[in-house]
Amino acid sequence: MSASTCIEGVGLGLRSQHYEELLSSRRDVPWLEVLADNYAHGDGLPLRHLDRARALYPVVFHGVGMSLGSTDPLDGDYVAAIRRLARRIEPAWISEHLAWVSAGGRHHHELLPLPFCEEAVGTVAAHVREVQDRLGQRILVENAAGYLRFACSRMSEAEFIAAVVAEADCDLLLDVSNLHVNARNHGYDPLVFLETIPGDRVRQMHLAGYDDHGSHLIDAHGSPVSEATWALFIQVQGRFPGVPTCIEWDRDVPPFAVLAGERTRAAAIVDAAVDAAQREACLAS
Repeated sequence: MSASTCIEGVGLGLRSQHYEELLSSRRDVPWLEVLADNYAHGDGLPLRHLDRARALYPVVFHGVGMSLGSTDPLDGDYVAAIRRLARRIEPAWISEHLAWVSAGGRHHHELLPLPFCEEAVGTVAAHVREVQDRLGQRILVENAAGYLRFACSRMSEAEFIAAVVAEADCDLLLDVSNLHVNARNHGYDPLVFLETIPGDRVRQMHLAGYDDHGSHLIDAHGSPVSEATWALFIQVQGRFPGVPTCIEWDRDVPPFAVLAGERTRAAAIVDAAVDAAQREACLAS
């Protein structure tokens, strides 16, 4: 029997290094995030592993290849492959990045930054609406890490995200680690960012590690969540209590117990935020 599609609490990204721990039996992990690109273009052993995962856990899809910010047309074959996989696995939702990975027919295998301007809002929103029409469901878009600023930008990152979400009528995956990275690299206040984005559209969060190069941070997903990011996560959950959160770790993937420890710490923060919100609601009633 398929696992429930209820997504709550703190989940983990499904990585091949942890198939044995996660797929031999149901673990104390409420849900899994699946990198859909790894499973959408074949019918071999990885897909059979994904079928096993779906039988044990609710899942959500995360993607890196839609290139929502490109001025190129959407890759119809790619979107169709994601749609086929979604029909097979039935994820609770599908998310993608506010970035571009291809232009002029060339794929760059990097999540590249966008200028924060009305033209880019229109391009991204049109692509999101088209994807949603093709998939038959609303998607989530994620704030991406960026290391450059564009001279043509006419709004803040948060204003850009709010405009895209409104025009595309989509939801938001708030990557708390990317928020910290961008705030540090570009010198803005993450709390002002949180006040600007549409909080009612935040349906999921991410936590991950970064590489600290002194003058700048690089989103790397190859280390534990930093103490600075944990502190920000407490503030974020205080504003948006109970939003499901996923621990991401893609490079130098550690033993499962390490990720389980990160998950436990995040879950305690989420539970405390929910309890505080409930107490406040009781006092106000």
